[in-house]
Amino acid sequence: MRLVITRELKEKLKEELIRIGCLRFGEFVLSSGKRSNYYVDIKKASTNPSFLKVFAEATKEVIVREKIDFDKIACIELGGVPLAVSLLMKLEKPLLIFRKKRKDYGVTSDLIGEIESGEKFLVVEDVTTTGHSALSVVERVRKSGGEVSGVVVVVDRMEGAEEEMRKAGVKFVPLLTSEDLF
Repeated sequence: MRLVITRELKEKLKEELIRIGCLRFGEFVLSSGKRSNYYVDIKKASTNPSFLKVFAEATKEVIVREKIDFDKIACIELGGVPLAVSLLMKLEKPLLIFRKKRKDYGVTSDLIGEIESGEKFLVVEDVTTTGHSALSVVERVRKSGGEVSGVVVVVDRMEGAEEEMRKAGVKFVPLLTSEDLF
Protein backbone atom coordinates (compact mmCIF):
# COMPACT_ATOMS: atom_id res chain seq x y z
CA MET A 1 0.00 0.00 0.00
CA ARG A 2 1.38 3.40 -0.97
CA LEU A 3 2.03 6.21 1.47
CA VAL A 4 -0.92 8.63 1.31
CA ILE A 5 0.06 10.89 4.21
CA THR A 6 3.48 11.89 5.47
CA ARG A 7 5.24 9.57 7.90
CA GLU A 8 5.09 12.43 10.42
CA LEU A 9 1.27 12.54 10.28
CA LYS A 10 1.04 8.74 10.44
CA GLU A 11 3.17 8.80 13.57
CA LYS A 12 1.10 11.61 15.09
CA LEU A 13 -2.13 9.66 14.51
CA LYS A 14 -0.63 6.48 15.94
CA GLU A 15 0.80 8.35 18.95
CA GLU A 16 -2.58 9.95 19.65
CA LEU A 17 -4.34 6.57 19.55
CA ILE A 18 -1.80 5.09 21.95
CA ARG A 19 -1.75 8.14 24.26
CA ILE A 20 -5.54 8.19 24.53
CA GLY A 21 -5.66 4.43 25.18
CA CYS A 22 -7.52 3.43 22.04
CA LEU A 23 -5.62 0.23 21.30
CA ARG A 24 -6.99 -2.57 23.43
CA PHE A 25 -6.02 -6.21 23.61
CA GLY A 26 -8.18 -9.16 24.64
CA GLU A 27 -11.13 -10.98 23.10
CA PHE A 28 -13.46 -8.80 21.04
CA VAL A 29 -16.38 -9.31 18.66
CA LEU A 30 -16.32 -6.68 15.92
CA SER A 31 -19.36 -5.10 14.24
CA SER A 32 -18.63 -7.37 11.27
CA GLY A 33 -19.19 -10.36 13.56
CA LYS A 34 -15.53 -11.35 13.30
CA ARG A 35 -13.52 -12.08 16.44
CA SER A 36 -10.28 -10.26 17.13
CA ASN A 37 -7.56 -10.14 19.76
CA TYR A 38 -7.32 -6.35 19.43
CA TYR A 39 -9.74 -3.45 19.22
CA VAL A 40 -9.15 0.08 17.90
CA ASP A 41 -11.51 2.42 19.74
CA ILE A 42 -11.75 5.42 17.42
CA LYS A 43 -14.96 6.51 19.16
CA LYS A 44 -12.89 7.09 22.31
CA ALA A 45 -10.26 8.94 20.28
CA SER A 46 -13.00 11.07 18.73
CA THR A 47 -13.79 12.56 22.13
CA ASN A 48 -10.31 14.12 22.19
CA PRO A 49 -9.72 17.44 20.38
CA SER A 50 -6.03 16.81 19.73
CA PHE A 51 -6.85 13.55 17.92
CA LEU A 52 -9.58 15.23 15.85
CA LYS A 53 -7.16 18.01 14.84
CA VAL A 54 -4.57 15.49 13.64
CA PHE A 55 -7.27 13.47 11.85
CA ALA A 56 -8.55 16.58 10.02
CA GLU A 57 -5.00 17.62 9.08
CA ALA A 58 -4.17 14.13 7.78
CA THR A 59 -7.42 13.89 5.83
CA LYS A 60 -6.86 17.29 4.24
CA GLU A 61 -3.43 16.07 3.13
CA VAL A 62 -5.02 12.93 1.63
CA ILE A 63 -7.57 15.00 -0.26
CA VAL A 64 -4.80 17.11 -1.81
CA ARG A 65 -2.44 14.19 -2.59
CA GLU A 66 -5.16 11.95 -3.99
CA LYS A 67 -6.90 14.84 -5.79
CA ILE A 68 -10.26 13.96 -4.27
CA ASP A 69 -12.87 16.43 -5.52
CA PHE A 70 -16.08 16.58 -3.49
CA ASP A 71 -18.92 18.89 -2.50
CA LYS A 72 -19.98 17.37 0.82
CA ILE A 73 -18.85 14.97 3.53
CA ALA A 74 -20.95 11.88 4.36
CA CYS A 75 -20.84 9.48 7.29
CA ILE A 76 -22.94 7.05 9.27
CA GLU A 77 -23.83 7.54 12.91
CA LEU A 78 -22.16 7.24 15.46
CA GLY A 79 -18.46 6.67 14.79
CA GLY A 80 -18.19 8.86 11.72
CA VAL A 81 -19.95 11.92 13.11
CA PRO A 82 -17.17 13.52 15.22
CA LEU A 83 -14.66 12.76 12.45
CA ALA A 84 -16.89 14.32 9.81
CA VAL A 85 -17.60 17.36 11.99
CA SER A 86 -13.85 17.94 12.46
CA LEU A 87 -13.51 17.93 8.65
CA LEU A 88 -16.54 20.18 8.23
CA MET A 89 -14.79 22.74 10.44
CA LYS A 90 -11.39 22.35 8.74
CA LEU A 91 -12.63 22.31 5.13
CA GLU A 92 -15.85 24.30 5.46
CA LYS A 93 -17.80 21.65 3.54
CA PRO A 94 -21.38 20.63 4.38
CA LEU A 95 -22.12 17.33 6.08
CA LEU A 96 -24.59 14.53 5.48
CA ILE A 97 -25.26 11.97 8.22
CA PHE A 98 -26.99 8.64 7.66
CA ARG A 99 -28.76 6.98 10.55
CA LYS A 100 -28.26 3.25 10.97
CA LYS A 101 -32.04 2.88 10.97
CA ARG A 102 -34.86 5.04 9.68
CA LYS A 103 -36.57 6.70 12.61
CA ASP A 104 -40.31 6.19 13.05
CA TYR A 105 -41.10 9.65 14.38
CA GLY A 106 -40.68 13.25 13.24
CA VAL A 107 -39.64 13.37 9.60
CA THR A 108 -39.11 9.57 9.59
CA SER A 109 -35.87 9.75 7.66
CA ASP A 110 -32.59 7.87 7.75
CA LEU A 111 -30.81 10.97 6.46
CA ILE A 112 -29.76 14.25 8.08
CA GLY A 113 -28.91 16.72 5.33
CA GLU A 114 -29.68 16.81 1.63
CA ILE A 115 -28.33 15.23 -1.52
CA GLU A 116 -28.67 17.05 -4.83
CA SER A 117 -28.36 14.98 -7.99
CA GLY A 118 -24.73 14.83 -9.14
CA GLU A 119 -23.20 16.12 -5.90
CA LYS A 120 -19.89 14.49 -5.01
CA PHE A 121 -19.22 13.09 -1.54
CA LEU A 122 -16.26 12.14 0.58
CA VAL A 123 -17.29 9.30 2.91
CA VAL A 124 -15.59 9.22 6.31
CA GLU A 125 -15.41 6.09 8.48
CA ASP A 126 -13.65 5.26 11.74
CA VAL A 127 -12.46 1.64 11.34
CA THR A 128 -13.01 -0.83 8.51
CA THR A 129 -12.81 -4.60 8.63
CA THR A 130 -15.06 -5.92 5.87
CA GLY A 131 -16.07 -2.41 4.75
CA HIS A 132 -19.79 -3.14 5.13
CA SER A 133 -20.63 0.06 7.04
CA ALA A 134 -18.73 2.36 4.65
CA LEU A 135 -20.25 0.58 1.65
CA SER A 136 -23.72 1.13 3.06
CA VAL A 137 -23.04 4.89 2.99
CA VAL A 138 -21.66 4.66 -0.56
CA GLU A 139 -24.75 2.77 -1.74
CA ARG A 140 -27.15 5.16 0.00
CA VAL A 141 -25.44 8.22 -1.49
CA ARG A 142 -25.60 6.67 -4.96
CA LYS A 143 -29.22 5.60 -4.52
CA SER A 144 -30.08 9.23 -3.65
CA GLY A 145 -28.44 10.57 -6.82
CA GLY A 146 -25.05 11.51 -5.45
CA GLU A 147 -21.58 10.35 -6.45
CA VAL A 148 -18.82 9.11 -4.14
CA SER A 149 -15.35 10.52 -4.81
CA GLY A 150 -13.64 8.47 -2.12
CA VAL A 151 -13.75 6.82 1.29
CA VAL A 152 -11.29 7.89 3.97
CA VAL A 153 -10.96 5.66 7.02
CA VAL A 154 -8.84 6.23 10.12
CA VAL A 155 -7.79 2.56 10.47
CA ASP A 156 -8.23 -0.32 8.03
CA ARG A 157 -7.84 -3.71 9.69
CA MET A 158 -6.83 -5.16 6.28
CA GLU A 159 -9.50 -7.86 6.33
CA GLY A 160 -11.31 -7.24 3.06
CA ALA A 161 -12.55 -3.64 3.05
CA GLU A 162 -10.11 -2.47 0.39
CA GLU A 163 -11.14 -5.27 -1.98
CA GLU A 164 -14.85 -4.56 -1.41
CA MET A 165 -14.32 -0.87 -2.17
CA ARG A 166 -12.42 -1.75 -5.33
CA LYS A 167 -15.32 -3.97 -6.45
CA ALA A 168 -17.71 -1.06 -5.82
CA GLY A 169 -15.49 1.26 -7.87
CA VAL A 170 -14.62 3.49 -4.93
CA LYS A 171 -11.27 5.10 -4.10
CA PHE A 172 -10.37 3.78 -0.63
CA VAL A 173 -7.82 5.63 1.50
CA PRO A 174 -6.92 4.41 5.00
CA LEU A 175 -4.88 6.86 7.05
CA LEU A 176 -3.49 3.92 9.05
CA THR A 177 -3.62 0.16 8.65
CA SER A 178 -3.30 -2.58 11.23
CA GLU A 179 0.27 -3.02 9.96
CA ASP A 180 1.01 0.62 10.82
CA LEU A 181 -0.26 0.08 14.36
CA PHE A 182 1.71 -3.05 15.15
